[in-house]
Amino acid sequence: MRPQLPNQLTILRLLLAGMFFAMLNFYRYPAGPDWALWVAIALFIIAGITDWLDGYLARKWKQESAFGRVMDPFCDKVLVLGAFIFLTGPHFVDPEAALEGKWLTMVSGVYPWMVALILARELLVTGIRGEMEGRGFAFGANVWGKIKTVLQLVGIPVILTAMWLESFPKLPARALVRWVPDIVMYVIVIVTVASGWPYIVSALKAMKNTDHHRP
Repeated sequence: MRPQLPNQLTILRLLLAGMFFAMLNFYRYPAGPDWALWVAIALFIIAGITDWLDGYLARKWKQESAFGRVMDPFCDKVLVLGAFIFLTGPHFVDPEAALEGKWLTMVSGVYPWMVALILARELLVTGIRGEMEGRGFAFGANVWGKIKTVLQLVGIPVILTAMWLESFPKLPARALVRWVPDIVMYVIVIVTVASGWPYIVSALKAMKNTDHHRP
């Protein structure tokens, strides 16, 4: 049982992601229901905890496996990218801002171009990692990749909480809360895209050194 727990937690994260998406699909701003948003927040936080826990237990028990190396990042991408995709949907459009033709119309702060950039970064780094590991180079996540992951896992619940608070018209700080999702998302996009640069530099250096050592 114990050796299988890290992999079971990884699969659990995929199931939690599906439940999380269902709750987001059930919610519509600003009508609610509010409980769907709070359940979604709880599910995402639990899924984020399993992301840390499965890796920690696999290292502690020396149970790192090929299954975990493939499925762990896959489940992470499904959870995070899926969240961003759902948050660009019509359920999270601010009806007042849309009618007035304002620039910022998504109460989630998430726009398709942001998701496209984040997805492009993930595809690029995944491609680089696969190529470099295929050549025999160790190419695990660096500190910037870890910071990016933590920021995304923390930022999404913050965005959802701010959305819930902003749905109250009489909230004293409503105008300030309205900006929280936009600020958080711009920070996430900037850090996510920037975190891909060290991978590109490392790959270029490794390939250059390989070329220099060829007979």
